[in-house]
Amino acid sequence: MKCKLLVLDVDGTLLNNAKEISKRTLVTLLKVQQTGIRIVLASGRPTHGLIPLAKQLELDHYDGFIIAYNGSQIISAKDGKVIFERHIDNELLPYLEKKAKKNNFGIFTYKDNRIITTAPEDEHIRHEAFINQMEVIHEKEFCAAIDFSPTQCVLVSDDKEALTDLEQHWKRRLNGTLDVFRSEDYFLEVVPCGIDKANSLATLLDILKIARNEIIAIGDGVCDVTMIQQAGTGIAMGNAQDSVKACADMITGSNEEDGVADAVEKMILTDIRPSTVSLDILNARSQHTLMGNLGIQYTYVSDGRVEATMPVDHRTRQPFGVLHGGASLALAETVAGMGSMLMCQPDDIVVGMQVSGNHISSAHEGDTVRAVATIIHQGRSSHVWNVDIFTSTNKLVSSVRVINSLMKKR
Repeated sequence: MKCKLLVLDVDGTLLNNAKEISKRTLVTLLKVQQTGIRIVLASGRPTHGLIPLAKQLELDHYDGFIIAYNGSQIISAKDGKVIFERHIDNELLPYLEKKAKKNNFGIFTYKDNRIITTAPEDEHIRHEAFINQMEVIHEKEFCAAIDFSPTQCVLVSDDKEALTDLEQHWKRRLNGTLDVFRSEDYFLEVVPCGIDKANSLATLLDILKIARNEIIAIGDGVCDVTMIQQAGTGIAMGNAQDSVKACADMITGSNEEDGVADAVEKMILTDIRPSTVSLDILNARSQHTLMGNLGIQYTYVSDGRVEATMPVDHRTRQPFGVLHGGASLALAETVAGMGSMLMCQPDDIVVGMQVSGNHISSAHEGDTVRAVATIIHQGRSSHVWNVDIFTSTNKLVSSVRVINSLMKKR
């Protein structure tokens, strides 16, 4: 069954060891969203630390989602709306703080763009603040400072054995009240009972009316196991722990080898069938036409998808050096028209009926923009196309809707 949702863990999966999305992975994930597949970022990170990654991937434009705090919160990237959230009962916080003090552990939680903690100098907490771009707030009395119901609390220590002992004790003592797990050797995370990535993903699937066999999930850590098992296709990264690889349907490359891009290209993008029409022939036919005069070059054609580039130069710019909106619309109508011509019957002709565009940002002279046309309605007498136009750095310039009519030759 066709994939409708791609679920990605973040650290060790989406991000390389430099905590960056590689260029290849970024381009691949933008391309897969342009086919209509939505992306979900599922992470133990706080929401504040995931929003910049969601923006880089343009999840807001493609109606993606964020599962934060290992499942305690689900956010719509489109409008920032919280569509699911669970909290720790504040009455349990004194007990958590007491155990932290007794074992000489640090304890912290998240609030908006802040980390509230009893151990502000702890290197792991400071690193957590750094990668999530958050401020560290020191509070000697943890519970007294928490005037809200947290989605997650974390105990921190370099004493791995002591953390393991407390983890096992709490799994017996807090069963049915809170859930605990280790996301890192030095972190013991505490979340509301029944919260993990898989359960929150199941909630999202119910909301979206998407079946389990219509999702692909990729991860590397123990916290990803249930999510990988739940997915129609579960994929483990090459750098994943052996226990994660054992439960996966397939194993891809590591996060340093663009493993996410490899998996997406093999599992999703290879299903987009290239057209048998030669790009050289298409581009040759455009010479001495509007398309040729604007420098438009077809770069990819398939059943329901066409891509082309166009330079921002003296032919397509405005007097002050930015791409002319009319040139963007001409590019959009060109790729959508070609897409319909490749899909129509031999006795059909394609007539452009309507073009409407939203110009979102600018492209400057010297750049080359890329148009991606995907069909969103294929009827017997009409085709509706969505055309997104990007700069060379994958910034969205325009989003255009094109309607073509199919008419029989007379």
